[in-house]
Amino acid sequence: MSSERLGQRLADILENIERIENHVRGTTKAKFLEDKLLNDGVERCLERIAEAARKIGDRFDDQYTDINLPALRRLGSILRHNYDTIRPELIWDFVKNELPKLKQMSENEVKVQAATKTKNDTEV
Repeated sequence: MSSERLGQRLADILENIERIENHVRGTTKAKFLEDKLLNDGVERCLERIAEAARKIGDRFDDQYTDINLPALRRLGSILRHNYDTIRPELIWDFVKNELPKLKQMSENEVKVQAATKTKNDTEV
């Protein structure tokens, strides 16, 4: 994958994390579990995050072992094809516990991409 595409995938992940953060800001778990529209919005953002992660592939799996990236890549398929088995309380837990780690990873890698681009631009 070219660095431009990697940078775009990371940006897509960060954009959808920000959307989820905005959706759930000020919301309690109880309210989240009751609000079907909110659930749908968060799930859709998670689908996009999972698809971007799938397109990135396994390049970060060994570096970020505290994040279950293989499971994240499978999440999109689960949300699309096994929608009737989705448990909103697990989505909430993922958003509160795992999303911050994914955000940190993505921000770190965006910085690496920017530094690499800057270095390559100055060497030309």
